[in-house]
Amino acid sequence: MEGLGWILTIIMGGIAGWIAEKIMKAEHGLLTNIVLGVVGAVVLNAILIAIIGSTFGGIIGQLIVAIIGACLLIWLYRLIRGRT
Repeated sequence: MEGLGWILTIIMGGIAGWIAEKIMKAEHGLLTNIVLGVVGAVVLNAILIAIIGSTFGGIIGQLIVAIIGACLLIWLYRLIRGRT
């Protein structure tokens, strides 16, 4: 997550992963939620920078990016695994 420290990144990743888990109606543990949130934020930040040249700033902006990115990762996992 852009501009956040390590501890805040882990906390925000956990929150984003948990919210994405609820949105996508999935069941994951705490560690998976943290990983989904952090990796989702990294992936979507890279996509946003490649497409529009910038990303959302601030804690709220990065939380939104992380939630959308985590939902995208859950969706891709389900697409690959063939689960609904």
